[in-house]
Amino acid sequence: MNTRNPLPDAKKAYGISLARDHILNITEALLDPLIMVFALWGVGIYAEGGLTPPYIVLSLILFFLTFPSSNKVTDPTFKTIRSTLFTWIVLATLIVAFGVTTRYITLFPNHAVLTWLWLTPVCQIIAMFVLRQIAPKLIKMQGPTKRAIIAGMNNQGLAFAEKLSNNEYSSVEFLGFFDDRESDRSDSDPKFSILGKLSDLAEYANSHDVNVIYLSLPMASQPRILKLLDDLKDTTASLYFVPDMFMTDLIQGRMDQVDGIPVVAVRESPFTGFDGLIKRLGDIVFAIVILILISPVLIGVAIAVKLSSPGPVIFKQRRYGLDGKEIRVYKFRSMRTTEDGAKVTQATKDDTRITKVGAFIRKTSLDELPQFFNVLQGRMSIVGPRPHAVAHNELYRKLIKGYMIRHKVKPGITGWAQVNGLRGETETVEKMKLRIDYDIEYLRHWSTKLDTYIIFKTVWVVFFKGDGAY
Repeated sequence: MNTRNPLPDAKKAYGISLARDHILNITEALLDPLIMVFALWGVGIYAEGGLTPPYIVLSLILFFLTFPSSNKVTDPTFKTIRSTLFTWIVLATLIVAFGVTTRYITLFPNHAVLTWLWLTPVCQIIAMFVLRQIAPKLIKMQGPTKRAIIAGMNNQGLAFAEKLSNNEYSSVEFLGFFDDRESDRSDSDPKFSILGKLSDLAEYANSHDVNVIYLSLPMASQPRILKLLDDLKDTTASLYFVPDMFMTDLIQGRMDQVDGIPVVAVRESPFTGFDGLIKRLGDIVFAIVILILISPVLIGVAIAVKLSSPGPVIFKQRRYGLDGKEIRVYKFRSMRTTEDGAKVTQATKDDTRITKVGAFIRKTSLDELPQFFNVLQGRMSIVGPRPHAVAHNELYRKLIKGYMIRHKVKPGITGWAQVNGLRGETETVEKMKLRIDYDIEYLRHWSTKLDTYIIFKTVWVVFFKGDGAY
């Protein structure tokens, strides 16, 4: 889990990377979109002797769907190949499905479509490995290496230093730390030097041509920070604050402005502005398509539930939704009882309350299918933290620090915790805390790509693994 990583990758404020070369970032952002477009153009010229309007239109759609591409130049080789193939399979499947449904695919020769489908990922992978070879030259084009120091040898400072030192594609040379405490304390690291006290930093920066200074001092050190900032007024070095993630536990941390006044987001929903619109539109489209496809299954399960035992077909249970507001969530009834009071007992293995039909639909997650109607209502999302019973929320919010952060977004039919083996019963506080850790990790790293991955992995977990739920 990335929650164990003290400095996980995050969205870059204003698209600027401080630790890597800007030209390299721009090249990476353009690489996949341009490769897809050039591969399509090459196939069009080869198959039809030139670029016809359908190829031009499709190339524009491809570019805007994939720009900017993710940074993969520093990833391990296997991860790069896996990520490239997965992204391409998902994108190609959606485009081909749309083309077949609308019959626009008939505008392209069959052999051209097939050639493009295998040629594009091959070209992407080759281009990425070529970029890795020329990356050092792109970094040199940016200018001389920047010399950097960190003020504050603490947990987040050490984590940041590791990132700077281990990034072979960085244009930053890390020189060492400045700190007022002794170097033999428990959180020091012998790999990194303490160059002096904070009072020595300004003089050192001027005499050693330091370009960048990262301030990694705890929030409680405000007087020291103000004194240091005052000392550094006589240097030309760029200054950056490294947020204390161990104190603030940043969720979607980023810079913003309120009427020209800069503010830092410490905890925010990932679904604001355009991202929120994309998330909602995706939920609506997916929910409508899925409900149409599974309508025979819904009817069959409803009949089976009705015949299996007395009681309603649909069980409505109170849950907490967005911002902790109470909502009603739909499920096919899988038990002989319908508990929804101040105390709700979680289902356990061989639970006598579960009917025979209920055991099957719980194991295959068919009992969750009515929640696609909750998605259309706007109460839930397809992907997000799974909603817990209100009684469980009231219990665990007192036992697990940060439990309610998961309600910064709408609850989901499936989630990051569920595809990582945390389906079904959470019989201990430790197991529930692990589920919450995964939920918060999802909030930190949300992207449409991550949602798509979770959806595909959910299908795999339910139909090929089927463990954890009963």
